[in-house]
Amino acid sequence: MALVEVKVPQLSESVAEATLLQWKKKAGDLVARDEILIEIETDKVVLEVPAPEAGVLVSIVQGDGATVASDQLIATIDPEGKAGAAAPAATSAGAAPMAAAAPAASAGAIAMPSAAKIMADNNLSSSAVAGTGKDGRITKGDVLGALETRSQPAPVAAPAVASKPALAQVNAPVNVNAILADRPEQRVPMSRLRQRIAERLVQSQSTAAILTTFNEVNMQPVIDLRNKYKDQFEKEHGVKLGFMSFFVKAAVYALRKYPLLNASVDGTDIVYHGYFDIGVAVGSPRGLVVPVLRNVDQMSFADVERKIAEFGAKARDGKLALEDLSGGTFSISNGGTFGSMLSTPIINPPQSAILGVHATKDRAVVEKGQVVVRPMNYLAMSYDHRIIDGREAVLGLVSMKDMLEDPARLLLGL
Repeated sequence: MALVEVKVPQLSESVAEATLLQWKKKAGDLVARDEILIEIETDKVVLEVPAPEAGVLVSIVQGDGATVASDQLIATIDPEGKAGAAAPAATSAGAAPMAAAAPAASAGAIAMPSAAKIMADNNLSSSAVAGTGKDGRITKGDVLGALETRSQPAPVAAPAVASKPALAQVNAPVNVNAILADRPEQRVPMSRLRQRIAERLVQSQSTAAILTTFNEVNMQPVIDLRNKYKDQFEKEHGVKLGFMSFFVKAAVYALRKYPLLNASVDGTDIVYHGYFDIGVAVGSPRGLVVPVLRNVDQMSFADVERKIAEFGAKARDGKLALEDLSGGTFSISNGGTFGSMLSTPIINPPQSAILGVHATKDRAVVEKGQVVVRPMNYLAMSYDHRIIDGREAVLGLVSMKDMLEDPARLLLGL
């Protein structure tokens, strides 16, 4: 029987390349059908690659840390093989890729445009750089790594902490104790997701005219309503009644009233969205992700809480799919879960506004000439001043405040 090929899953149109993390099997091992062989990291999600057939993993064509593209061959399986019968040229987990597929430094290696420019600026020959890109192409990272190696003197003794860990350890936790001892440094490459986050945040600040408006909200009415019905709500719907559903519903009310907050910029056009897809920022072991609640205006409080809980579990387990993270017309970031009192959230492009929610704390406020203690939350809404004027931004945030301070209006549509 012919060998079964293991290929990279189809990536989305916006994702050109991905990185192999760490093989869970080595060449010669028995594998079961649908057993996870390796995880592939894109700049959005981590994808699992299962074995298409049971058998023996004959060869690993691309090793840990390799850059791959959609449908690229990464391993082969012999359905009729026996354990330990690996092909001579196969590579085991952690070993260098087989010679035929290994990126090798050669005078004829093709360099990506950004890499070629850096090599020219530094008089660096392509023969001195090992390409790790598709088909052995030299990437910008390859050149920077070569320059770093060239500029560093040969070490006299092995350092206590590796200056640059293996690519397979990109997502490993930083050794804090080692960093604090004897003043060493630990260099850890950014994951693709962290690179993507950095890119989008810089893009947001460089392309949008970002301003932030603030307001305070007395959360006592929401707290009272939640305390009154939370047990019955959980019993009826099988999910806990949190605070995020109130913020999400209040945001939808304001977006309906002030459509510019739900719009986006496309060149010289303003795109008004006739739907409400709200991204909810979620912290995960890999970094910040923003899964999207779609058609929130058609969702009940229970639907919102159930979906947020589902996204939280997926984020922790690294199971978020590309479709979970795509799109969105407005976002909410809840720094209050970490104790934040106030912040200025950054817009998630191409969106034009984002709501920042913070920790609810008892504070002294003045009501009818008297100083009283109330559970207050400071809201911050950052907006793109290119299309949203201060009037719409301020009134939109006031609308959210009004809904939260009288949550019955959310249910009555007032």
